[in-house]
Amino acid sequence: MLACVDVAYAPDDTFAVAAGLLFHRWDDAAAARELTARIDEVAPYEPGAFYRRELPPLLGLLREVDPLPEVVVVDGYVWLSADGRPGLGARLFEALGRRVVVVGVAKTAFHGDAPAVAVKRGKSEKPLHVTAAGATPDEAAAWIRSMHGPHRLPTLLARVDRLCRDALNP
Repeated sequence: MLACVDVAYAPDDTFAVAAGLLFHRWDDAAAARELTARIDEVAPYEPGAFYRRELPPLLGLLREVDPLPEVVVVDGYVWLSADGRPGLGARLFEALGRRVVVVGVAKTAFHGDAPAVAVKRGKSEKPLHVTAAGATPDEAAAWIRSMHGPHRLPTLLARVDRLCRDALNP
C-alpha cells in the first residue's frame, strides 16, 4: 500500500486536519481509502521548524493505518540541505522507525542546496521538487512522474489537498 498525506489548519489555528489517501499503484486514478483526523492541539508556526507543527497531525493520522504503507508521500521536503539537514519528511521517516519510505513533493524550490530532483509533469514548465528517505531521489522522482493525471500536480496529491481543506469546513 502507498499513501499521500497532507495537513490543513483552521484559519484561527485552533485545530488542524490531517488527511490521507491509500492506494495500490503509482498510476492509480483513485484512492482505495480516504481518511482524515482532526487534531485539536496545534503547535504554533516556528520558522525553520515546520516539522513541529506538521509531524504530530501526520503521526496521528498514520496511527489509523494498519499495516503502515510501504511509502508515504508528504507535501514538502525530506531534506533541506545537501549535508542532511532534515525536513518534515526526514522527521517522519525517523518517527516511523525508518520502516516506511518517505517521499517529499514540494511545489516551490527551497532556498538552499536541498538535494531535490526536478520533475516536470503535464504541460507545466514549473517543476515539482522531489526528495526522499529510504529510496534514492531518482527512484522517488520516477514514482511521482508516473502518478496519474495530466497536470503538474498528480491526481492523488491534488485530491489529498482537497480532502484536507474540505474537512476543515464539513
